[in-house]
Amino acid sequence: MSQSASLLMLEFLAWVESRQRTYGDVMNAWQSTCPRQTIWEDAMIDGYVQVQRSETRQDPEVTLTPAGRALLNGRAAQS
Repeated sequence: MSQSASLLMLEFLAWVESRQRTYGDVMNAWQSTCPRQTIWEDAMIDGYVQVQRSETRQDPEVTLTPAGRALLNGRAAQS
């Protein structure tokens, strides 16, 4: 991951962590049709975020995984 992409990933993860975010929130703020800006997709592929569905909520919640939290906190994610 390039340094600028890494910084953007950290910004995205901090944004997700800052308060409760729904899938709709994330799509409105971070979805991109630009093939060079794929932070949402990269975070999902790399296992940094997860979508949690609930029977009581219509819009699923997006949260950090332990790997995402470790990256955000500056620790290497352990396999």
